[in-house]
Amino acid sequence: MKTLPSTDVLIIGGGWTGLLMAKELSARTPVSIVVLERGRDRRPDYISGMDELDFFVRMHMMQDPSRETPTLRHNDNERALPIRQYGAFLPGSGVGGTGEHWGAVYPRLLPDCFELHSQTVARYGEKKLPQDQSMQDWGVTYDEMEPYYARSEREVGVSGKAGNLKGKKIEGGNIFEGWRSEEYPMPPTITPYLSELFRGAAKSLGYHPYNNATAVTSQDYTNPDGVTRPACAVCGFCERTPCMIGAKAQPTTVLMPVLQKRKSVTLRTSATVRRIVHDTSHDTSHDTPHDPAQKGGKARGVTYIDESGEEVFQPADLVILSSYTLSNNHLLFLSGIGTPYDPATGKGTLGKNLTHQVAFGVQAFLPKPLNKFMGAGGTGVRIADFDADVFDHSNLPFIRGGMIGAMSVGTQPLSTFGNVPRSMKLPRWGAEWKKAAIDYFDRTGVVSFSGEQIPYKGNHFDLDPTYKNPLGDPLLRMTVNWRENERKMVEFMNEKMVELGHAMGAKEVTPFPGYADYDVTRYQSTHIQGGTMMATSPDRGVVNTYTQHWDISNLFVLGASTFPNSGSSNPTPTILALTYRTADAIVEKYLKKPGMLA
Repeated sequence: MKTLPSTDVLIIGGGWTGLLMAKELSARTPVSIVVLERGRDRRPDYISGMDELDFFVRMHMMQDPSRETPTLRHNDNERALPIRQYGAFLPGSGVGGTGEHWGAVYPRLLPDCFELHSQTVARYGEKKLPQDQSMQDWGVTYDEMEPYYARSEREVGVSGKAGNLKGKKIEGGNIFEGWRSEEYPMPPTITPYLSELFRGAAKSLGYHPYNNATAVTSQDYTNPDGVTRPACAVCGFCERTPCMIGAKAQPTTVLMPVLQKRKSVTLRTSATVRRIVHDTSHDTSHDTPHDPAQKGGKARGVTYIDESGEEVFQPADLVILSSYTLSNNHLLFLSGIGTPYDPATGKGTLGKNLTHQVAFGVQAFLPKPLNKFMGAGGTGVRIADFDADVFDHSNLPFIRGGMIGAMSVGTQPLSTFGNVPRSMKLPRWGAEWKKAAIDYFDRTGVVSFSGEQIPYKGNHFDLDPTYKNPLGDPLLRMTVNWRENERKMVEFMNEKMVELGHAMGAKEVTPFPGYADYDVTRYQSTHIQGGTMMATSPDRGVVNTYTQHWDISNLFVLGASTFPNSGSSNPTPTILALTYRTADAIVEKYLKKPGMLA
């Protein structure tokens, strides 16, 4: 095994969190930084144009499940099977990670999400909590997070309208959001026809519609680092694709222009990290996956496989794990860092509180063409009247909720073709169906829902005892299923969304069929959280509230894996806010006096 010269800071993962941390540390300290990214630099692909077959069907931007995939089961009594084709979620691959193909939706979590357990019990009592729940507070509050949220919005360039500016409610914004210290950097993006229909319908039913916040430029924008991006062209290629002109915020367009000028930062691509080496393990990637009895110590670096297939040891004084939720959990399990969670006994924390955002839609067949080919990531109108605990759940068979909206992100014909009203009673084949599908293609609007899955004791990560990847390492295993709380919430929201569809003028609305078991083939969102959650004590979480590992003080973990629960909002704003908070803690506390910060 080749050993390289040591670096001050080693960052595992070159997505939003890893590159943002590299930018912050290189701007504020003289430390040397190495960033290891498993994928390649995809930026040369962007200028060749957006091919729907390549990006939307063949999933050009995503990880290859034939090389790296988790296994999945619904409960501990089932045998898990490998996910052979990504459907429920789409992990990105390459420099920028999932931040290159994201939809750029940019809402903050509502304040009570950070105090989920205590706030719910305070309002409804313990008896209201669903059976098997494992809710707990984060250990940080919205008030503590607000300055970091605002900082992230300026950095990525967010278009939107405040609904709660310093405690003052403002019509046109989300009046149910937490307070904001300042307005969004840019006004909202344009409102396409479908979204405007939804706005009118929502108002007619007494709700409070607002333009969704999105990290897409509504006008030319220059961020605090001097990075300029043009106004969005509303081309309709945002989700599952990069942006050809840079209007959508991506790590490669927001952060890489700064990092490329920093001589203290080295980015290595095609570097597959196998182990975090710490002083309770050996300098080899062929160790047994983990020994739960081993605790404490210091990270000494990582072993990784480089582009040529050679195994390399990269020593480092400080290690920052900043990859996708699945990868964060997988690497800690393989490295033997932390105590794996046992749902039978409740002991251990690593792998606990796996959550996945609830998402579905109803189809509204409308009388006029919608021009759906136009759109941008995150563009649209939503209501939060049924989000979180905004509405009273006292007499409802579920807790929590989510946002309902009509998003206009751009619709591609290959991947969305074939919707016709159920009243036509047509099979999904034949000349008559094709004609109807063509007629209704641009007259079918989706009213969508984005909601919370609360954490449960039975939903967790661990290592699969049967299946291995090409390097011989056990695959990560996901044990996850919906519960009655989510199923009842979906039923309730489904009725509200059908009503909204009719209020939009739809001739017919096709409701969502409801939730049964967790379905790996139907896209939910790429928002998987948990497994390395933060907590105020090591018996309740993997990392502390500065996202520093409780067992190894020179190891920090970034990303949605640190969330104790999901919330209905997209996780990226909170991920970046937490990254800023961790960066401040490293610069202002840890580097001055290395050791535990809490």
